[in-house]
Amino acid sequence: MNDLYIKELIEVTEGQMIIGNMELKCENFSKDTRQIKENDIYIGIKGNSFDGSEFWEEALKKGASCVIIENIEITEEQKQKYKNKTIIKVKNTLEALYKIARLKREKYKIPVIAITGSVGKTSTKDIIAKVVSQKYLTLKTEGNNNNNIGLPFTILKLKKHEALVIEMGMNHFGEISLLTSIAKPDICIITNIGTSHIGNLGSRENILKAKLEILEGTKNPKVIINNDNDLLHNWYIENKNNFNIKTYGIKNKSNYNAEKIELNGDSSKFICEINGKREEIKVPVGGEHFILNSLCAITVGTVLEIDSKDIKEGIEKFELTQKRMDIKQLENGIKVINDAYNASFESMKATLEYLSEFKDNRKIAVLGDMLELGEYSEDLHRKVGIEVVKNKIDLLICYGDNSKNIAKEARKLGMEHILQFDNKQQILEFLKQDLKKGDIVLFKASNGMKFFELANEIEKKEFWDKTY
Repeated sequence: MNDLYIKELIEVTEGQMIIGNMELKCENFSKDTRQIKENDIYIGIKGNSFDGSEFWEEALKKGASCVIIENIEITEEQKQKYKNKTIIKVKNTLEALYKIARLKREKYKIPVIAITGSVGKTSTKDIIAKVVSQKYLTLKTEGNNNNNIGLPFTILKLKKHEALVIEMGMNHFGEISLLTSIAKPDICIITNIGTSHIGNLGSRENILKAKLEILEGTKNPKVIINNDNDLLHNWYIENKNNFNIKTYGIKNKSNYNAEKIELNGDSSKFICEINGKREEIKVPVGGEHFILNSLCAITVGTVLEIDSKDIKEGIEKFELTQKRMDIKQLENGIKVINDAYNASFESMKATLEYLSEFKDNRKIAVLGDMLELGEYSEDLHRKVGIEVVKNKIDLLICYGDNSKNIAKEARKLGMEHILQFDNKQQILEFLKQDLKKGDIVLFKASNGMKFFELANEIEKKEFWDKTY
């Protein structure tokens, strides 16, 4: 049985039942009283600026059947008031969450596919989940819930699922080690090793070490890597006899390679050998990086013995998570690319290459700061400037202190049409006056820059009716 009961939660967390029902079935879990539903199990997570345990009464009043809390004293009056509810007290609610999620995971004998990498985790997860769902009822990480709280809560959503596709993010050593100890993946995927969080980890080699923590979850995982990435390719050469590794790539010979690639602005296609037969794969999104994502999904599909027809269909039906290469054609003939959820040098490079595929459009790149780069910040922003020029972007608009280095390098290489603004309102005012039918405008920066607000604003019909 996959069901969880209160008595099991108490045992695994070494918790104390204040009041309640040992036989209560635990079906849905929540950490947010604003989203509590009837009969949820509320876990009061302690954050940097708040203590979720303090909202236990609100959770019960809104319909939660049980609350798991720490450092809260329950009075006799409160026990009487909530005598039909269940209250469990633990030493640490975050640790309790990990233990409950591990217990839930252990109840499921299903394929668990875990994905990490410097860039492309979410889009790769989405396309893999689409392929896997052609054969299995699949649960996947929603949005960016890929950290030490999001991942356990994703696992706790397992019900009648037959497969789990889960994303693992990190900023420091030890974080993926924790996540993989909870998820215990059967298939471990590393999409690439780039420069995201290099300010925290110090080098790409250290980023590789941190990503390789994903292999600690199980004894004999199937490993899938992007063989075009230099560090992953070298690791493969050194470790191909130590692990069960499958590779995919465009440039380096791999188990799954893309041939005869055709890139268009809105889509692409390529040939790949699947199950001994050459197949044409159509991808509903443009950009070479989505060819790599599709190859990764093909590799997973074949490992799980999914039929070639279903693998192809899954890729063709794939849809992007919002704010990640979210492309919209406005009624006035302007196209907007909202890729503002996050940014690193590698993702900037890939998105600018994608933008360059629109040969018949005026290409405008609105770029902001890439964060968490430490001492590498100036150099990597300058490298983005090189990519802007290399990809023949028509107009570069920058905002943010670090983005000034993008503009400096592009200007140094002879680009003339460059604007640097002091605030985002000025960007909107300029775009309102300057954009015209046929233009394509990209918004790209780290999430903290909130460039998605710019994209969202110009996508509104009312924006074009404003007078500045």
